[in-house]
Amino acid sequence: MQKTIAVVGAGLGGLTLARVLQAHGVTATVYEGEASATSRAQGGLLDIHEETGQAALRAAGLYDEFLTLVRPGEDAKRVVDRHGTILLDIPADPRSVRPEVDRGELRRLLIDSLAPGTIRWGRRLDSVRHRPEGGYDLIFEAGPAARADVVVGADGAWSKVRALLTPAVPRYSGTCFVEVALAPGDRTRRASLAAIGSGTLMAVAPGKGIIVHRYADGQVRGYVALDKSEEWMRSIDFGDPSAGLRRVVDEFDGWSPLLTAFVTESDAEPRLRPIHALPVGISWERMPGVTLVGDAAHLMSPFAGEGANLAMYDGADLAGELAGQGDVEAALTAYEARLFPRGGDAAGRSARNLERFFGPEAPRSVVALFDGS
Repeated sequence: MQKTIAVVGAGLGGLTLARVLQAHGVTATVYEGEASATSRAQGGLLDIHEETGQAALRAAGLYDEFLTLVRPGEDAKRVVDRHGTILLDIPADPRSVRPEVDRGELRRLLIDSLAPGTIRWGRRLDSVRHRPEGGYDLIFEAGPAARADVVVGADGAWSKVRALLTPAVPRYSGTCFVEVALAPGDRTRRASLAAIGSGTLMAVAPGKGIIVHRYADGQVRGYVALDKSEEWMRSIDFGDPSAGLRRVVDEFDGWSPLLTAFVTESDAEPRLRPIHALPVGISWERMPGVTLVGDAAHLMSPFAGEGANLAMYDGADLAGELAGQGDVEAALTAYEARLFPRGGDAAGRSARNLERFFGPEAPRSVVALFDGS
């Protein structure tokens, strides 16, 4: 392929796309707004699914390296009620087909696999414009503009590229997260850490939950989830972290102190993260030379565990089409014919699972989700 390809965003989807293209001898340039690979923390663990994320890593020729990142024993799951009573306890499975890896380590693997100079750091996209003669101009907040024949939006929830294809924008799901973390410490902390088990603890009730993961080094990271209005979120001020966390823990009156300690004793800088999603089943009319992957294409809540997996799968799928087709439009058409139904299916499951986690039947509905009842 002689076309110039610009990938906007160096997340897992954009990086997988660039890597698989390079494996086929096709060059792409990745434009990323962050200043470097280490300028921002990359989040916690991901369970990488055999049929999507692992398939993408195989296509990228990185499966063996991926296996060295797997964290055995951290896929255990425990569901409790607000009193800390264990309702379901699933031990770790050393033969799990959905092994856990650290998102940052996986991203680093993909970055290191690319040819030097593939990623242009510090190039945050301001706008992208279709050129009358064909192709696109990419305008950045800093640095010179760029031109490309093909533009792929891998730029996440608030994608600038998406606006070329659809007016759809993410909408607040009604659930917000507050990040929490806990390091091993005094007796109270040790008791709370022990309550987790060896993997993930899910303490849920209608409209709220505390979900935390215990890492092999003893550190704990996770989040508090609350079904709250946007007005309530605006009323929370984490300028005074302790005052903000008191507002949050007040929502858990009557809960076991072993659970609320994850909030009151949190070592994390508290951040409020509203969960947004694009409409389930989003699609668009074909526009020459542009498409989307990952959250830019099908942003959903994390409750199907599909976001990162689909982003990588999208990238590998699109790369295979672009490398195998002589006609760009035929490649993009074939890719989107598969993108829309798989994104819609995953987004639908995510929306249903969000309701199961914090709906009126929680926590029994979460037990049923994991034990198949």
